[in-house]
Amino acid sequence: MTLEKIPPLKGGGGCEGEKEKGGWRMDYRQDIDTALKVLRDGGVILYPTDTIWGLGCDATNENAVSKIFEIKKRADSKSLLVLVNGITMLERYVKAIPPTASELIYVTDKPLTIIYPQGKNLAKGVCSEDGSVGIRITSDSFCTELINRSRKPIVSTSANYSEAPSPRTFAEIDSGIIGSVSYVVSYRQDDATKNKPSPVIKVNSDGSIKIIRM
Repeated sequence: MTLEKIPPLKGGGGCEGEKEKGGWRMDYRQDIDTALKVLRDGGVILYPTDTIWGLGCDATNENAVSKIFEIKKRADSKSLLVLVNGITMLERYVKAIPPTASELIYVTDKPLTIIYPQGKNLAKGVCSEDGSVGIRITSDSFCTELINRSRKPIVSTSANYSEAPSPRTFAEIDSGIIGSVSYVVSYRQDDATKNKPSPVIKVNSDGSIKIIRM
């Protein structure tokens, strides 16, 4: 299937927070609906997350995942981070949740990505070659609604070419990345907050941990 790029949102509605920027119209509800359609059709979105802007797709769709690697010019031997909406969804995509991971989830009050020993039910390329997978439970309203309505985990990898710095705001995203996706979310494009990626902690089956990124 060839997925055409979604044109800028047009007119209509008095949704609070609407704002013109770069030809895209910030309408939260239309943004959600359009991004959801793209995800269901196997496309790639550029969207704000609970940390930095990310490239996203259905994490169970192999064709969609392959598009992410193409856009980032990244070797498919590298894994991708995944967002889920809670413990119940997490349990569907990892073989086991080590007690240490459960404790980390319970005590953290900020975005935290945990690498689990073995993923399952995810598209090829999402998990590392050893089967492990990085997953974050998100509390961001936009991401959570996308996941709730799609009923699927969503890939969330930084919106940059491989080996290039991760953009901290929408304004820092390379135009080539923007032009390569199926849909660019308008919501929070004008947010100048310089965010950073989440900490990443790897939890092994025996409960030991390794800090990958702080």
